[in-house]
Amino acid sequence: MVQLHKNLDRLHNLDMNVDTYIISKDTVEEQKILYDEINRVFGESLPIISDPNLEVIDKMGMKNGDVAYRGYGMLDSEGNVIFQTKNDHWGEEIDQTLNDIEEQYENFTEK
Repeated sequence: MVQLHKNLDRLHNLDMNVDTYIISKDTVEEQKILYDEINRVFGESLPIISDPNLEVIDKMGMKNGDVAYRGYGMLDSEGNVIFQTKNDHWGEEIDQTLNDIEEQYENFTEK
């Protein structure tokens, strides 16, 4: 999440009209602590969705036992999965990650 928040300006600058969230198994209370710390360090944090039962994470194909894979993905306005990518290094590979997100979004909007 550090790499993501270091590059939020680049994410915001992608030519997409989408809402961006972090989805986590953590409780709301745990997420509040994390959100506040990210906000303190970076001056901004993406909203965090609590998914303690891994329902959204499972729907996205990102469930790994009782935890979530690290990665990213996109849902349409109806909640259908557009794509998902499991990648432990997406933050270190932020250029590739942002290119992939933008490409997937363009492919979806062309349909």
